[in-house]
Amino acid sequence: MDRSSDGTIWVKQVDDPGAFGVVKLNDSGTITVFIEKPEEFVSDLAIIGIYYFKDGQNLRNELQYLIDNDIRDKGEYQLTNALENMKSKGLVFKPGEVRDWMECGNKDVTVETNSRVLGFIEEDLIDSSVVLENSEIVGPCYIGPNVVLKNSKVGPNVSIGPDSIVKDCTISNSIIQTDAQLNNLNIDNSMVGNHVRLSGDFRSISIGDYCTSE
Repeated sequence: MDRSSDGTIWVKQVDDPGAFGVVKLNDSGTITVFIEKPEEFVSDLAIIGIYYFKDGQNLRNELQYLIDNDIRDKGEYQLTNALENMKSKGLVFKPGEVRDWMECGNKDVTVETNSRVLGFIEEDLIDSSVVLENSEIVGPCYIGPNVVLKNSKVGPNVSIGPDSIVKDCTISNSIIQTDAQLNNLNIDNSMVGNHVRLSGDFRSISIGDYCTSE
């Protein structure tokens, strides 16, 4: 981190910069442009959401200015607009770089992040209270307390929250939250919320809390 600058904005090179706020650098490595979700290519350096500001009051002032004047971009108040205003007033920002960035902005990247985290952890993540009835767990997986697996194959890269019941299912690369009841499913790359009741002909699904689909 360059403490001589007014701030550091951590970035990561990405394949799809149009989904992120991005920065552009000059030859000396100083940030020259902040743009939120550019429709045309500007840079592939995405802002990952880690920041350092030498004086936080400057940021608070710019954010308050956006709110007071109802200045929005793509329907939202954007941090990139505040940063661009600060830069235009002479503040100097430098990029910080990371080797790995695990994001949780949508289903696909959240499931991928979960898979990577499970791969990093070496300890057993299967709770001793898990009930296995004619079922198989293919690691790495996290299976929480009081989970019941019946006639199912779970894994790899699956997390299942406490008190969930999985019957007659094949599940891989997915996140299942607390107190979910899944029946007769064959799903991959999926996210299932808390207190969901789900069965049917799905292959990949993202479903929120307290939903029922049969």
